[in-house]
Amino acid sequence: MPRPARLLAAGLLPLLACGGLAPAAIAQMPGPSAPGSGAPAAKGPAPRPAAPATPDPAFEAARAAFEARPEAERRAVQDALVWAGSYNSVVTGAFGRRTYEAISAWQVKEGGKPGGAAATGILDDPARAALLAAGEAARRAARFTAAPDPATGLVIGVPERLLSRRSRIAGGTRWQSTDGRVTLDTKAYAPGETDLDALFAQSAATTPERKVTYSLKRPDFTVVTGETPSGKFYIRHAAGPAGVRGFTLSYDKASSREMDRLVIAVANSFVPFPGEAPMPPPPRPAATVPDPIAPAAGPATVTGLVAGPRRIVAVLPGSCPAPRVAGEPARVLRRDESSGLALLDGATPPGPSPVLAPAPATPGEATIVLAAGVDGPTVTTGEVAAAGLIAPLQPGAVGAPVLDRSGRLLGLVARLPAQPRLVAGVLPPLTHPLVGLAALKAFLGPEASTAPAGGTPPLTVGTIAGRFAGAVVGVRCGG
Repeated sequence: MPRPARLLAAGLLPLLACGGLAPAAIAQMPGPSAPGSGAPAAKGPAPRPAAPATPDPAFEAARAAFEARPEAERRAVQDALVWAGSYNSVVTGAFGRRTYEAISAWQVKEGGKPGGAAATGILDDPARAALLAAGEAARRAARFTAAPDPATGLVIGVPERLLSRRSRIAGGTRWQSTDGRVTLDTKAYAPGETDLDALFAQSAATTPERKVTYSLKRPDFTVVTGETPSGKFYIRHAAGPAGVRGFTLSYDKASSREMDRLVIAVANSFVPFPGEAPMPPPPRPAATVPDPIAPAAGPATVTGLVAGPRRIVAVLPGSCPAPRVAGEPARVLRRDESSGLALLDGATPPGPSPVLAPAPATPGEATIVLAAGVDGPTVTTGEVAAAGLIAPLQPGAVGAPVLDRSGRLLGLVARLPAQPRLVAGVLPPLTHPLVGLAALKAFLGPEASTAPAGGTPPLTVGTIAGRFAGAVVGVRCGG
């Protein structure tokens, strides 16, 4: 079915059975991403976006010291921190809050030993050598080896001490622990055999026995993590000129203490297409759904929801001079200071917009979030909680519409944390406040359209995303 090239919607993947646990599939990305959800209308004013944090001199000093080292050494330090159990993010060589805190945590742990350094976040030469030696010792103890998988062509690291059983499976390789409680499967699909949309939809499917805690769909990779009553799973797939390649790692919760660290190491070792350039974006087809207006260069400050021709409702920061949509100035028609809502007059794409749900969502209800991004709308799934929206949302998702599984609007994301933390290179699900139905109805007035009461059949994530992709636009502040 044709779809806009910029639409990052969900698709379907046959899940791999993993070592006696519930089916699981896992994806790790070369950077973060997300499930979304909605929540009941909140009482009182919605929280305003947080002010920028004051620069931290200790952090900046640690950054300068870290970035003065060669890239290979920076990566080696981060990898050693993973094996030391202090770092749970992507090994990139770039310095951030997670690296700073990981180094500090390792220094605290080593501080009780003779010659231990203070927790400054800065490694001197002896401390760096000690950290690298500790990481290498832990890697060797796990017999962790990153090597090409002949069955798929991808490169992946395998803790062979734990996963000692190896066998061929259809399209890939399986490594398994002797008790069958930990399983790593690789899989390769030839060009045209399947695509990321198809793999993502089934990877992100939820059941009463299977909860997805994080999901992300980007043009060239997908990530899904989750839990079953007895286990955890982590899924990663990547697309390239040679097709789609990925891996699934699942393990019993009883082994979480060791496996949560090994998952990060395996994910960081994953190279889907060694020596190949990444796959270019697919050509734009003749779309059967409205193509969203491309956002201006750079990430959107917030997400705006089209409420009608040249009408966009957004949650703007306290100071948003000269808002722009699709690179053009947008005029503020009215604002509500208590909720942060603003109605803009700006360029809007054609196509339908979601109508308000007849009633607030109930805790535990599954939801979908559509947010504006550099490459077009991103789609995440999640669930409602009493305190708001549980979802791992990316920057730019402020103001993103939260929809129920019938495509009806439950609210808008009110704000995001100023400094979100990554776990294994992805944003974990967090609770985000919402601008709820009551505030939206009061603000939009006669421009608000509400769905009739009564049950409506649920739709697939891909159907909802395709229907309303053109209803979200990036809104930038200050040009």
